[in-house]
Parts: sequence; structure tokens; C-alpha cells
Amino acid sequence: MLQERQINYITSSLSISSSSVKNVILLLEDGGTVPFIARYRKEKTGGMDEVQIAEIKKEYEKFLEADKRREAIIKSIEDQDKMTPELLNKLNEALHLKELEDLYLPYKQKRKTRAVIAIEKGLEPLAKRIFEQKEREVDSLAKTFLNKDVKTVEDALQGARDIISEWINENLDSRNNLRRLFDRESVLSSKVKKGKEAEGQKYSDYFDFNQSLKDIPSHRLLAIRRGEEEGFLKVNIEIDNDRALNILDRQYLQGMPACKEQLEMAIEDSYKRLLSPSIENEYAGLSKEKADNEAIKIFATNLRQLLLSAPLGQKRVLAIDPGFRTGCKTVVLNEFGDLLYDTVIFPDQKRAEAEQTVKKLTKDYKIDAVAIGNGTASRETESFIKSINLDVKSGIYVVSEQGASIYSASAIAREEFPNKDITVRGAVSIGRRLKDPLAELVKIDPKSIGVGQYQHDVNPKLLKESLDGVVESCVNSVGVELNTASKHLLSYVSGLGPSLAQNIIDYRTKNGKFSTRKELKKVPRLGDKAFEQAAGFLRIFGAKDPLDSTAVHPEMYSLVKQMAKDKGVTVQNLIDNDALRKEINLKDYISSEVGLPTLTDIMEELAKPGRDPREKLEVFEFGNVHKIDDLIAGMILPGIVTNITAFGCFVDVGVHQDGLVHVSHLANRFIKDPNEVVKVHQKVKVKVLEVDAKRKRIALSIKEAS
Repeated sequence: MLQERQINYITSSLSISSSSVKNVILLLEDGGTVPFIARYRKEKTGGMDEVQIAEIKKEYEKFLEADKRREAIIKSIEDQDKMTPELLNKLNEALHLKELEDLYLPYKQKRKTRAVIAIEKGLEPLAKRIFEQKEREVDSLAKTFLNKDVKTVEDALQGARDIISEWINENLDSRNNLRRLFDRESVLSSKVKKGKEAEGQKYSDYFDFNQSLKDIPSHRLLAIRRGEEEGFLKVNIEIDNDRALNILDRQYLQGMPACKEQLEMAIEDSYKRLLSPSIENEYAGLSKEKADNEAIKIFATNLRQLLLSAPLGQKRVLAIDPGFRTGCKTVVLNEFGDLLYDTVIFPDQKRAEAEQTVKKLTKDYKIDAVAIGNGTASRETESFIKSINLDVKSGIYVVSEQGASIYSASAIAREEFPNKDITVRGAVSIGRRLKDPLAELVKIDPKSIGVGQYQHDVNPKLLKESLDGVVESCVNSVGVELNTASKHLLSYVSGLGPSLAQNIIDYRTKNGKFSTRKELKKVPRLGDKAFEQAAGFLRIFGAKDPLDSTAVHPEMYSLVKQMAKDKGVTVQNLIDNDALRKEINLKDYISSEVGLPTLTDIMEELAKPGRDPREKLEVFEFGNVHKIDDLIAGMILPGIVTNITAFGCFVDVGVHQDGLVHVSHLANRFIKDPNEVVKVHQKVKVKVLEVDAKRKRIALSIKEAS
């Protein structure tokens, strides 16, 4: 358990009660996952949502990391025999890694610095006396330190200044005073490197650029850092040097003029050679971390919206991966997503034959819907399919192909379809995305799905952690059908992971379908804790016990059965009869372990057992445009939001090139975050503002289309 002051920090920074924070940490230490704690431990958390619990977990893990580092630092200083009670107290009181590293700085094993060399020459006592600023004549004092390694008075004074410079650099107050100045006034500047003007033209906006560091948007900073990484830009973070030196002068200058002169030189040297580069690097890292977090937050929001896109459900689908020269890869999937048939049609070259094939497949396999990838030849293929007038009751849909090629070439796809080439696998993925976007997209590395901004420039570890958390949250909020889910979907269920997911698949293959949730306990290595964490998120539709198909946790089955018994009915009667449920006084079932939040959740679940929280899928049709040359400024067109960034959103209007709606054109009011008004896969109307066919740029407006 964390110390009280660490809990107080989390409580204060997140504005959450300390009791709730303590309870969440205890649940985490007991092996609880974020989805489980949020869904099934509301009495303990005070009804916190997943975002708040994830924030507590994040802070908790930071403190664990700091505690581990604290132990290592204390041991290192003790091994040097330099620990004092005062220093030990400061180390134990430090909350964050930065504070610990500042305290440790004077005791770190150093390379051969100028100060270390000067100390080896015996000049530390001279430095101390100058630093105390009580000497009236330093040259005479310096002469007493001349030796075979220190030939002149200036050599002695220079060595003393080198030592003082390092002391100033290692002083906590010096560093914190400069940090406050960087916080308030630092400016990020970028300039083009000489001779890189033509090659780095895409970064021309930043060839002579400066902006307050605290105000620079995340997407702009990441673009500048990418330009620096690629060798086109020189980037600096700067403050007013005179102001910085004045701050340090006020901190240190207070004694005799002769010492003051030496100290002034040491201060300037320390600032320019040590402090300024160090703090600049620190703020470069902090600003990058902040930009990363903002970009990752946008990516995570987009990914959540994409994963929770409306599913078609268990329908038979004809899926087509369009193409001109190589034809359209066409597959038939049954209601469970199994591949039944695959072929290739050539609507552009052998139209009559392609039409006959599609009609036959639709009739023979009783196809409910058609899924068409949105890549090359998508609009032409869509027009061809619509011209046939197929009898498909669930409609014709254009489906995003983003990331499908990644899946097609992956080990997962090879495992699923070892005897099929990547084109067939791609078509299968398109069809399955229509049926259930979440179940299919979990097989692809989230950063390859094509939502977000600068995902290849942010911290990969933080990105993975965040996106994995989003996938886990989405999977558990929807729930997973235990008898049909893939290993990849099961691996994201609370408490499972890849190994237990494979064990479930193996057990299912060997023993047939699960008939009860309780049977999960027979799966090898799936113990009580894993069962507790996972069971509520796994569904068995058509199970003998109706509660097994709901989100009611098995630990609450006896309570629900008691409710039914008290009414003289079965659990199924309670599920089927709204009036019966309304007669139940929930307060009669409150106990020390079960409160009103859990009871309310149970009643809501009984009202809509196993309900999919995602929206219902609707057919969408593009306007009568097929390529960018068809667009004319002033057109009003239907479109689908494909991606959201900090500066606006991208919209597909059906011309193979997404257009940008700048944040200023999202609504007739100030918009800080585009997610306030749009979401991924939202259907919108846009007005074409400008078309640059040569640069493949389309400017759109939502506010002017309304």
C-alpha cells in the first residue's frame, strides 16, 4: 500500500476522496482490473468510471516506480558512506522521480568533469572559501594552493570556479528557480538547417518559427520534432539569459567584492555550460511527453469510437475487396464469420460473368448483406453491385480497409487461413468488420488502424499501454460470447490474457460448447481470481441459467434468485416481466457488501439482458462524385468522419481522398476539442470549400453545410 502522503497527492490531483483512492489501490493490489473494478465494485469506488480508475492506477504505478528508484538511490549513497539523517529524510519525503534525481545528483558517479579534475588537484578548499564570500583578497589565497598540477593563480581560480559551477548546478533551489522561469517564459524556436530548404519543404512552416512552449499545440510540436529527427530543423527551447542570470545572482551574491567577481563568473559558467542545457533538455522531454499524452488521448478517443462502431450482427455476408487489374476478391461468410467460398470477379473486364457470379452466390448462400472495401475501385464496385438490384435485406455497405493489409499478412491471418493467400484474407477481414468491427479490429495492432495523429512519433510504450487499455475497455463494455469468440477477442477480457484465452479455445475444441459460466473453472490454469475478473464479461447465449447470458456477475446469482423466490417466480419470469421487477424494493436487499449501485445495475441488466451497447447500423450512400476532379467548391455532400485530430477532422466523401474540416469549420461556435461535435464513423454533411487536385487536398466545412 502506498504511504499516506502519496495517497493524499493522488486524492488532491484527481479530486477524488481518499477512501475511494485507497479502495481502488487495494483492489488493484488484489489483482483487480480496471473494467472489473469499474463495473462490479461501485460501492468500493464511489461509482468511479474507468477513466478515473485508470488515472489512479497510472499514478499508483508512478509511485511504485519512484519507490523502487528511492531504494536504489538510498543504497548507492549509503554505499558511498555519505548518507546523513537530513538527506535520508529528504529522500523519504520526495514524492516524484524528478525530486529524487535532483537530490541524488551530487552523489551520482561522475565522469571526469572539470570539477572532479579540480578537486583531484586539491582546489576544493579554495572553492569553499570563495563560495563563502568572506575573503577580501582572493589572489593571495589562491597562491597558497599552487602545486605541481596548479601552476598559476588563474589555474587555481579557474579550478575553484569549476567546482563552484558544479555546486550551483547541483543545487535544488538553483534548478527549481530556473524551472519556474522555464515554466513561465520558455520559447520553442525552430530554423531550417542550411542547405535543407528544398529537401525539407514539407516543414516550411517551421523554417523560422517560435512560440511560447506552454502554448504550442501538440500536433505542431510533434511535427517540429519530426522535422528535427529527420535532419531538416534545428530546434531550441530558450529563456531570457539575463533574467536567468539575475535570478542566480540574487540567490548567491552576498559577500565581498573580490569573491563576488569570481562567483559571478562561476554562476555564468554554470548557467551556460551546465544548468541551461540540462533544464532545456528536461523541458524538451516534458513538452514532448505532454504532446505525446495529448496525441495519445486523441488516438485513444478515436480508437474507442471506431471499435464501438455499429455492428451488422450475425448475418450472411458477401464481402468484396475491390480491384481493377487483378479483379475483385470475393468471399462468402456465414453468420458466424466462417469462410464458405472465395473467388475473383472482374466487373470492369467481364461484367456479365461477374454479375452472374454475384447473383448466384447471393441466392445460393442466402446472402443478407454486401460489404465492399473502400480502397481502389471501391466506388466503381459499389455502382456495379447496386446496378444488379440484389435481393439483400440488410443492405450494401462500404467498409474501411484501413489496416486490412496488416491483418492479411499477419501470423494471426496465416493461422486462421493457412491455405489462402493475402487477398482472400483481406476480403474476409472486410466482411467481418461489417459484421462486428470490434471482434475483427482486435486482431490488428491499434496504431495500424489509421486513426489519430503522429502515432509513429509518440512514445511507443505509452501508446501501446493506452491503446491496449482502450481495446480492453471496449471488449468488456460490449461483452464476449464465450462459445464463438476468437482467441484474440478473449485475450482482452478482464483477467484472461493470451495464455488463458488459448486454454479456453483448447477446452472448447476438446469438450464442445460451454453450457455454464461455472464450467470455466475446469479450464486449465483458470483459477478463482481469473474467474472472478472475467466471468461477468463472458456471455453464454441460450444457456440453461438465463443469468449466464447477462452481465450479472455470478457472485450475485444467489441474490437475484432470492429476489425471484421472494416474488414466487423464476429468474426468467423476472427477466421477462417488467412489472414484476418494478415491484421489487431494492432497499430490502442492501447489505454490507451489496449497495444500491450494484442492485440498480442488476435491475437494468435484467431489463435488457446481454444487450449490445453499440448503436444500430445504418446504410450510408455517398453523393454522385467518384474522383477528386468531380468536386466543385460549393457542393454539399454526405460524408463519413474517418479520423479526428487536434486541428479538425477528416471526412470521406467518396473520392478516394479524405477532405479536412478544420476545427474552425466544425460549428458556429468556438470548439476547443473536435470530439465535442464529431466522432469517428459519424455521418455528416459537408460543404466543399476548396479543391487542390494536384496536391490532393480538399477543404471542407460542416458548419456551412447546415
